[in-house]
Amino acid sequence: MNVYDFDNTIYDGDSTADFYIFCLKRHKKILTLLPKLAGAFAKFYVFKKGTKTQFKQVMFTFLKFADFPKDLEDFWELHRKKIKKWYFKTKKIDDVIISASPEFLLAPICKELGIPFPIASKVDFKSGVYTGINCHGEEKVRRFREIYPDSRIENFYSDSKSDAPMAKQAERAYLVKGDNISNWIYK
Repeated sequence: MNVYDFDNTIYDGDSTADFYIFCLKRHKKILTLLPKLAGAFAKFYVFKKGTKTQFKQVMFTFLKFADFPKDLEDFWELHRKKIKKWYFKTKKIDDVIISASPEFLLAPICKELGIPFPIASKVDFKSGVYTGINCHGEEKVRRFREIYPDSRIENFYSDSKSDAPMAKQAERAYLVKGDNISNWIYK
């Protein structure tokens, strides 16, 4: 089986950021949340307080202004073209997507790609509240092994060294930068 990170790996960009901007353009009320988001950003990224999950949960409060499922359908109608071409050349029937992005955001595109479901962060699409830990780093391995306890990962692809725990689970791992794919080098 092949296992792929999603954002900046098989998707050209960050799907969460793209969805946020997409919703912001449609729902101007999201602008009222910017001071709260700026405070959460400073707390986590500048003052190094709190967790990434806590920061993202504040960011996802914008979802209360979104129109589901219409915004999600319209988003993927415009953004499906950002799936990188090389993915279709490596695609297998048993592919797995594992990502820190929200499950609700990735589920429609994964289904379209023939992947039954993504392993991703569980975020309530109405409130933005996490119902688990951000699916990142070691959490990706835990979640993967919970669903596929004995599965062999032939190839793992990611754009980020923070995915080293998943890369170590694979027979071969690749680092993706744009459309360039190189062997993962462990340091």
